[in-house]
Amino acid sequence: MLSGLSVRNVVLIEQLDLDFSKGLTALTGETGAGKSILLDSLGMATGARSDRGLVRSGTDKAQCTASFTLNTEHAVWSILSDQDIDFNLNEDLTLRRTVNVDGRSRAFVNDQPVSVKLLSQLGGKLLEVHGQHDGRGLLDATTHITMLDQFGGYSTDLAELRKAHTVRQETKRELDALIALQAKAGEDREFLEHAIAELDRLDPREGEEAKLAEERKFLQGAEGALTELTAAQDALGEDGAFEDRLSTALAGIERLRTKFGEGELSAAKSLQIAAEALERAMLETQEAREAVTMAAQSFDVEPGRLEESEKRLFALRAAARKYGVPVETLAAKRAEFAAEMEAVDNVVLNIEKTRQRAIIAKTAYDKAASALTKARQKAAKTLDAAVAVELPPLKMERAQFRTDIQPTSESANGVDQVRFLVSTNPGTAIGPLDKIASGGEMARFALAIKVALAGKNDAVMVFDEVDQGVGGAVAAAVGKRLARLSEHAQVFTVTHSPQVAACANSQFRIEKTSIGETTTTSVTPILDSEREEEIARMLAGETITQEARAAARQLMAS
Repeated sequence: MLSGLSVRNVVLIEQLDLDFSKGLTALTGETGAGKSILLDSLGMATGARSDRGLVRSGTDKAQCTASFTLNTEHAVWSILSDQDIDFNLNEDLTLRRTVNVDGRSRAFVNDQPVSVKLLSQLGGKLLEVHGQHDGRGLLDATTHITMLDQFGGYSTDLAELRKAHTVRQETKRELDALIALQAKAGEDREFLEHAIAELDRLDPREGEEAKLAEERKFLQGAEGALTELTAAQDALGEDGAFEDRLSTALAGIERLRTKFGEGELSAAKSLQIAAEALERAMLETQEAREAVTMAAQSFDVEPGRLEESEKRLFALRAAARKYGVPVETLAAKRAEFAAEMEAVDNVVLNIEKTRQRAIIAKTAYDKAASALTKARQKAAKTLDAAVAVELPPLKMERAQFRTDIQPTSESANGVDQVRFLVSTNPGTAIGPLDKIASGGEMARFALAIKVALAGKNDAVMVFDEVDQGVGGAVAAAVGKRLARLSEHAQVFTVTHSPQVAACANSQFRIEKTSIGETTTTSVTPILDSEREEEIARMLAGETITQEARAAARQLMAS
């Protein structure tokens, strides 16, 4: 239910805070007092089209806030969950909208910024406005199928259809993707065959690039190193001449040692040291020659080895650039190409399998859609009969109502287009409700439909001047039906009829006052103790007589 409405700076309303209760609420007042402004404010808060014309003169922003108390099963909770909007099932849902004087608009749900589109989507679930001043309700023909489905009560059939539609769409998308893959399979096959063959010939191995880069660096410096080592070998001499000279020097030292002995004289000690040094030099010279020879052999690489190493390294890097991957992942890329090749090879088989699944899904969808169409056709006849019963008491005994079902493209709602058709006068062609009916007739058709749907809708309903052009017994019949409807859902009615107002559970008076050049609209709740006087005023006008008061008491008691 709508629990509260707060309005700031909307046209003639400067500030307004209202609390509402369950049942039927009547909004009454003189013509031009501003009832439409109140409806515009409610529409603004729930996402209806609003523009800067609603901003009160002299202010820079209009703001409307609507609070709803909802049951835990209400449809809006799942919408909020899908949109990641925070909410508490045990607290009111608050919708707020601002419109600036420059036309910019902002929307909020529970004080969280949202798009106006989402606000409108939520408003469509929370509120129905029936009458000549709102594009929602029956004026929106897309709601007719929902009303029929609510009346029919075949939620199981509808759930089966939507499940079948989901499977149908999934298999169709999969089949379309496979067919698209088949269309380019020839081109893909040629590329994949070439790529796989090229990588097979190349046969890249893990860690190979790093090893080749290191080997290339070594080979590039090997020639210069070998030259240096050869020079070292030449310096050491390979014919033993260097050792012969050392041997001759050592023999001479030994002769001197023999001549002078090995005593403690410093000369003898010097000769001993010299002899030992020459012996070490002869030994280490041989070791140095062997070490240099071994080093030279390690740098003596076979001719063309550098060229081969560079060729291999460059081939690996070229392939990596070609396929847009690091050298290290060339082997993995080859495996990826092989998997794609397998997919291409299997595409024909997959297409056939998926086509069979698509046929089964289409058959299941068609079966579910056909069952739903039959259920709708059956429900449409019952709804037409139920509405026909309600029309005569509403002074529309000559009107006709028919639920028209026509085939349309398949969707999650089936293959039916539902539209309510009416004829308001004998001899006139039956046509779309939103094109044929006047504002008052529209509201009364809506009332008749909603009475037929009583208990199958949890939206707040607003009937704008449903009593237009009627009075007496007809107005009383309108009031009684609104009251009956309010037993199952919260109902608001904008009315000039005392008969309708008398059927309400609560009543608000809308008044326009002018002080100097300032005009404002106010909305005041009428206490139960004051309602008799207000309804008497509606009956009698400015001068309220005892007869009017008695008539008001009778209306409220009936």
